[in-house]
Amino acid sequence: MSFTGHDEPWREWRAALASPRLHHGWILSGRRGVGKASFALQAARELVAESGIPQPAGDHPDIIVLAPLPATAEDEKKRNEGKPYQLKRNISVDQVRSMQQCLTTRATLGSRRAIIIDPADDLEKGAANALLKSLEEPPAGTFFFLVTHRIGRLLPTIRSRCRLLQFPQLDAAEIDSILQREAPQADSGMRGAAIAASGGSPGIALEFVEADLGTIHRLMGEIALSGDPDFQRRGKLAEAIGARPDRKRQLAAIELARAVTTAKMRTVERRAIPALSAAHTELVRLAAEAPTYNYDPGLLVMEIGTVLASLAGPEKAQAR
Repeated sequence: MSFTGHDEPWREWRAALASPRLHHGWILSGRRGVGKASFALQAARELVAESGIPQPAGDHPDIIVLAPLPATAEDEKKRNEGKPYQLKRNISVDQVRSMQQCLTTRATLGSRRAIIIDPADDLEKGAANALLKSLEEPPAGTFFFLVTHRIGRLLPTIRSRCRLLQFPQLDAAEIDSILQREAPQADSGMRGAAIAASGGSPGIALEFVEADLGTIHRLMGEIALSGDPDFQRRGKLAEAIGARPDRKRQLAAIELARAVTTAKMRTVERRAIPALSAAHTELVRLAAEAPTYNYDPGLLVMEIGTVLASLAGPEKAQAR
């Protein structure tokens, strides 16, 4: 799937690719779901392709992708069978060291090799430190693409050794066009809700449609508007999210809550902004910690609901 909004990153990348000295490290930064990973794969293919050398249509031997692995042997089996499966929370130091071992040999087809880390936010501390050594002394012909949703989680020393490609959020019309093309089953109402919840990310909008998150979004809006003094709405929210939501659904719920909070910021009086900012900050914290902390799903949903209830005012947030 191709996303719009990449004109400037492509212009900058291709200008660098045509220059005599191409930087060895690139950070692809922007919201989750704006198409950074797709960009990285296509850019890597352009990088390693050489005139007169046939290039494979599928996996490329000179493009190495590091991403979180299946969580367990059972999850690996599910992946191989094409079934839904859970991922580990991090990219491990062993994965980075295995990649570095590959860098001791020459590229297979040409003179260049590309390493994609998706997302680099999820590197273990030891893995990040190991990667830093490769960025400090990159082997000849090796180039790194670090797909990053939250650039602040990268080590400053990693950021300082890479060039930044910033990926913008898309406007409503652009996301609606993508939804009509990629999710034709969604009616205008569903598309509108998905766009409102997306925060400018077409990937998040598509997840909204595919995971049928409309009920969750509606309940969050009700909690933010009317509060939840008797905890009934938070109970319905927990039911809608599910008793055992996978990590992807948990993160989607946090993203939706952030979207609800951001939307409310545009309509409230100035004096209410500090409370909304505090709620948004709390949701940002949850979004940063959820991929790595072992949150109990039920408690996580309740915490999201409590943050949203605070938007309705203290008198509506809980029973007296």
